[in-house]
Amino acid sequence: MVLDQGYWPDTLLTAPSDDALRRDVELAKAMGFNGVRKHQKIEDPRYLYWADKLGLLVWEEMPSVYRFSPTAIKRLVREWGEVIERDYSHPCIIVWVPFNESWGVPNLTSTQAHRNAVEALYHLTRTLDATRPVIGNDGWEASATDILGIHDYDADPEHLQARYSASTQTQELFDRRRPGGRILTLDGYPHRGQPIVLTEFGGIAYAKPRENDEKKIWGYSQADTDQEFMNSYRRLLEVVNETAMFSGFCYTQFADTFQEANGLLFEDRTPKLPLEQIAAATANIKVGKKKGGG
Repeated sequence: MVLDQGYWPDTLLTAPSDDALRRDVELAKAMGFNGVRKHQKIEDPRYLYWADKLGLLVWEEMPSVYRFSPTAIKRLVREWGEVIERDYSHPCIIVWVPFNESWGVPNLTSTQAHRNAVEALYHLTRTLDATRPVIGNDGWEASATDILGIHDYDADPEHLQARYSASTQTQELFDRRRPGGRILTLDGYPHRGQPIVLTEFGGIAYAKPRENDEKKIWGYSQADTDQEFMNSYRRLLEVVNETAMFSGFCYTQFADTFQEANGLLFEDRTPKLPLEQIAAATANIKVGKKKGGG
């Protein structure tokens, strides 16, 4: 998958046209992805229609509340229920995500009310839709969940390879503290065999020479040339594709968003590299190496 925040240069969270929504689905597929993780946005139903029609999987994620309070949770429960009711019949949706990175529930390791909120939303979602997996809190500090999502933006592919290699004991991995002091699973919620998915990684910023030199850009790492960008992306995807621990992955991100220049596309959806090159790297296809003869 690829992470997609669904922003547009001139219209922000509203797509400029139905054709633009269809084009986004087509671009995700053209870059070699079979799914998108819609990040902090409940997407336009027309996008979901085109994903249904053209064959693109979608993880639907609830935008996070600003801070924890009983009022915030009541509103979240109401709106999340409306989201599920509205989008339940779209076959493209395969996962529901009510919380991301402990946003709105920042004290999961120490505050029982925050844990209760995540567990309540997980069970409510499973009650409203028993057909799809639910990630209670994506990224870290997991408790009630059907998939263990990990966010890891280490820019060194060798570090990722060592961290999630076959020689790493799964329980040892989840007992470690991640960068920023986060743990992957909360106490009392050991790994119970759920699929492990690297749900955020990459984030390579690349502005290319066409961009204004004075524009401030941001990413988890940075490339300065087409070749450097391609090499970094290819090596990251090679490691992630070949890591047996992962049942899937979600690269950050689909298109540039404001100062975040870590998209595979510019914010106007112009590809930073040829689409076929991106697709080959996404699928870990060794370009130029042919098997057999004939």
